[in-house]
Amino acid sequence: MNAKRAGMAGAPGQVRIIGGVWRGSRLPVPALPGLRPTADRVRETLFNWLQPALPGARVLDLFAGSGALGFEAASRGAARVDLVEAAPAALAGLRESAARLGRDGSGGALVVHGAEALAFLAAEPGPWDIAFVDPPFAAGLWPAALAALSSRLVPGAFVYVEAPVAVAPGVPAAWHLHRELATREARAALYRVPTA
Repeated sequence: MNAKRAGMAGAPGQVRIIGGVWRGSRLPVPALPGLRPTADRVRETLFNWLQPALPGARVLDLFAGSGALGFEAASRGAARVDLVEAAPAALAGLRESAARLGRDGSGGALVVHGAEALAFLAAEPGPWDIAFVDPPFAAGLWPAALAALSSRLVPGAFVYVEAPVAVAPGVPAAWHLHRELATREARAALYRVPTA
């Protein structure tokens, strides 16, 4: 889930979009277990890596949380962003943000799906050019999600995976590590799917 920490004592908060047409816009962050930050510094670095691939891309934010990664992609030129979230409070925030930001028509199309990630992947064929996979750390969903996602990506797609530093997320062997960075809490890695 991609969000600012939901406050020091579990209070709701906000996260801001860093760049693009919606730069500075704020997204609500409900107080939910497992909803944790993708730090601004990490997001800024990630989107610097992805910027050449974003214009016109179809993007999947699989465990959307606040939608910080998905909305950032739409703000920076993605043609369509699918945001997938099962938690009702987070889903309501995503829908409100999509309605508010989507009204001006300046960013990419935002489609919010109220579904569990694995059920969504079983029903939705894609394909996607870029995918963000940042599940709640305690759930251990990386291997199942990455395996299900693998056949729904275009050749040469990028997949961002966020996991605890000490956890091997089970990335398919054919994917190549494109870039990575680590913070105290997490390892942020961008993988490239083979082009053929």
